[in-house]
Amino acid sequence: MTFEELRQQYPEFEFRDIDLHIRETETGPVLVIEYFFTLGEEQFSPLWEIPCKTPYAQHKGLHFRYPDGIHCDPGFWRLVFSLGMAELISYWKLACPPEVRLWDVFYGKEQEDWWKRLYFGGLGEFFYRNGIRTDFDSFMQFSYSPDPPCWNYPEKPAQRKDLAGKLIPVGGGKDSIVTLNLLKGQLGDAYAFMINHRDSAEKSALLAGIPQERIIECRRTLDPNLLRLNKEGFLNGHTPFSAVVAFSAALTAYVNGLKTVILSNESSASESTVSEQEVNHQYSKSYQFERDFFEYERKYLRCGVEYFSLLRPLTEFQIARYFAQLPTEFHEAFRSCNAGNARGRKDEWCGHCAKCLFVAVILSPFLPFAEIARLLSSDILNMADMKPVLQELCGALPNKPFECVGSRKEVNIALCQAITRAERAGEALPLLIRQYKASPLYAEFLPQSRDFGQEWDSENNLPEALAALVRQECVTKFAE
Repeated sequence: MTFEELRQQYPEFEFRDIDLHIRETETGPVLVIEYFFTLGEEQFSPLWEIPCKTPYAQHKGLHFRYPDGIHCDPGFWRLVFSLGMAELISYWKLACPPEVRLWDVFYGKEQEDWWKRLYFGGLGEFFYRNGIRTDFDSFMQFSYSPDPPCWNYPEKPAQRKDLAGKLIPVGGGKDSIVTLNLLKGQLGDAYAFMINHRDSAEKSALLAGIPQERIIECRRTLDPNLLRLNKEGFLNGHTPFSAVVAFSAALTAYVNGLKTVILSNESSASESTVSEQEVNHQYSKSYQFERDFFEYERKYLRCGVEYFSLLRPLTEFQIARYFAQLPTEFHEAFRSCNAGNARGRKDEWCGHCAKCLFVAVILSPFLPFAEIARLLSSDILNMADMKPVLQELCGALPNKPFECVGSRKEVNIALCQAITRAERAGEALPLLIRQYKASPLYAEFLPQSRDFGQEWDSENNLPEALAALVRQECVTKFAE
């Protein structure tokens, strides 16, 4: 079925309802949120379970009722609804209906455009890879239920003033490990945030000094009808998952009385994956989305939760450089391979994908090739069939892989510096790096590589004290 055929067959998608309740468990209360979406005759009920682990949540933060609205503060409700808005795009994309009907809420044009900008930018890869030609104005329109919203809250409620502490999303990759280590002297009031269990994420948090009782592991359950329809030929593809992380982390922080959500997205995430179009696999990790989220909280959510990325001023190269000098146990713990994690949720390196190759390349200026092969359980830099992937990563081919990888420039810089390091150490070059050295890109980027690593992206939202910390530890220290 084509985009046009599906839109004709399914002209409307509905965000119909939300159910909330608290489930008591042996480890404390859990906030359970179920969303209800409709696509024609198809019904979807994705589920979220958010542990309430802080004393604040257990004794003060859960005074609400649903659906009668008794004692439900507006900041909480707006966060719950917004998480549903971030979730719905995974179900909407099945048929891309031109109309999205929202119940019990009303958005003005500015707010509608905010969500459309997230969806349109976050679905750039989905549209591109499915050959869908559409535009911002026509791909989606909002409509509303005929009844007025049942939630009567002030247009601009006062922000909460009683939030304190940090929530740090941890996915098990090197970036969140770097964030945890940069903040190692400030983790006394910090909680680690995870969506669904991943061994590498839990181990990384524990190694950094966050105890088990301060790990908040949320559970996100997709509706099985989504997977069924994907198999039946409905449209499928990449969605802006990091926006789901943003809203779920902000909601988790709010419920648990925490003030600051500290992400680990870097400046490299803002580069387009497709060379001649603005199609970014990492759109919802980009600074544009971070800035938009900051503005959305300030204008519409007003919940008092702050959201920024600690690593935003840095490149993937600088993050890898800092990561490489951490204790070996962090190197052993980290995992960044989506293919390996999909293998029965084994949380391992597959050793033969674009992400594995990028990790090998970005670490190669700082670690011996043999050590990288040991960590990845794969001698990927000696695999001849990975040459086209390396060419995509460094820009010899027009499009980067649709993965969370660094910029083309820093891949070239990393390869050049890896060659310099290895030749000084008398270390043999792996096949792919030997081939790269013979390419015109090596001659082009070698002069630039000698002084690379002192970059600082001024487009960031870091508080002044944290900016000074990151600059000292990740930039200045390596120039000394």
